[in-house]
Amino acid sequence: MDLHLAGSRPTRKAPPDYFTGTVLQDPIIATEAPARLVSTCVSFEPGSRTNWHSHPLGQTLYVISGVGRVQAKGGPVREIRPGDVVWIPPGEKHWHGASPTNGMTHIAMQEALDGSYATWMEKVTDAEYSARVG
Repeated sequence: MDLHLAGSRPTRKAPPDYFTGTVLQDPIIATEAPARLVSTCVSFEPGSRTNWHSHPLGQTLYVISGVGRVQAKGGPVREIRPGDVVWIPPGEKHWHGASPTNGMTHIAMQEALDGSYATWMEKVTDAEYSARVG
């Protein structure tokens, strides 16, 4: 059994190659094989968001505070709020982040496949991000 005490792993700024705006990441767990779980608490400032990306084994988001947005490629922009759970199926191209006027924090949970938990793609354009919530 491993116990990771609160505050024992520093908060890190998310890499700008994969995110727009200020995004902070607090590691929760990255398990060793044969387990595959990777989980992070991610805090987005207003207007911040991920790039388009996908996960080989899917991803679950659990919103814990604020107001956010999520979109699957070709689908509507959806608003997400505390208590909402989002399941993104394996390989689905998507993005998520804060709303333009409110920050948002979620817990992201995904499994790694052959050591990879995400495929990062292009930035979400301002036009894509600003699309009407549907």
